[in-house]
Amino acid sequence: MERVNSTLLTEFILTGIPYPLRLRTFLFVFFLLIYTLTQLGNLLILITVWVDKQLHTRPMYIFLAILSILDMGISTIIVPRLMMNFTLGVKPIPFGGCVAQLYFYHFLGSTQCFLYTLMAYDRYLAICRPLRYPVLMNAKLSILFAAGTWVAGSIHGAVQAILTFHLPYCGPNQVDYFFCDIPAVLRLACADTTVNELVTSVNIGVVVASCFSLIFLSYVQIILAILRIRMADGRRRAFSTCGAHVTMVTVYYVPCAFIYLRPGTNNPLDGAAALFPTSITPFLNPFIYTLRNQEVKLALKRIIGGPGTNSDV
Repeated sequence: MERVNSTLLTEFILTGIPYPLRLRTFLFVFFLLIYTLTQLGNLLILITVWVDKQLHTRPMYIFLAILSILDMGISTIIVPRLMMNFTLGVKPIPFGGCVAQLYFYHFLGSTQCFLYTLMAYDRYLAICRPLRYPVLMNAKLSILFAAGTWVAGSIHGAVQAILTFHLPYCGPNQVDYFFCDIPAVLRLACADTTVNELVTSVNIGVVVASCFSLIFLSYVQIILAILRIRMADGRRRAFSTCGAHVTMVTVYYVPCAFIYLRPGTNNPLDGAAALFPTSITPFLNPFIYTLRNQEVKLALKRIIGGPGTNSDV
């Protein structure tokens, strides 16, 4: 593809999501509420795990606290900029800001993929290898594993940002999306993007497919182990422990696969699908993990001074 002109872009304009003008105020307030509750809900979980002595040394809740940090970060990167779409006037994003948004979204998003896999492995060890669990997954090891997910996520985000922005962008500058993401930005490049689209699909596809496969295999073993539990109450508690994680993995992975594993497509449903990992999932995580996890609820009661008793996972 030939360049439209010789001047490289210094800013982009995000078109946002299409909406009826009469709903402008409602949508602004709605996403403001979503963002506020996301930050407060995840902050509450983070504080609960940090303060409660029975939680902050256990790998499952260390991972949950890190998940809250990731959710707060992803929401902060995307939602405030989305809200600007519901205000008057054109508000461009600088070229460097677009690079940073794409990098941090894929950095935190891929870190979350790796963390979900690590959480599934933790549940596998706790349920299928209970006697060896304290050796195979203790607090120090869980922090080390979690650090590895951050390093891997930062590398993945850097690769995606470099692949996307090493191309020339010389016009037009209107990104038909609500944030700077790879498929939407690549459509504006003044060069052939076939290789980029292929590499992006393979790169993200490997991450999504490998993480999802490991999670699936972990839960196959977990389900088989749970079915061997004779006591109905024991099976119920085991399923309850894993239910929240399975729910959020499904809500997170399905939209990501829909968006990134179809190179060269421009489906209008992409924007709706992208709302799940960027705003809906970070909002739902605290509520699902709090409402379905008895220990978190008991820890909250202890923090606010209410009655509570210890429980076993």
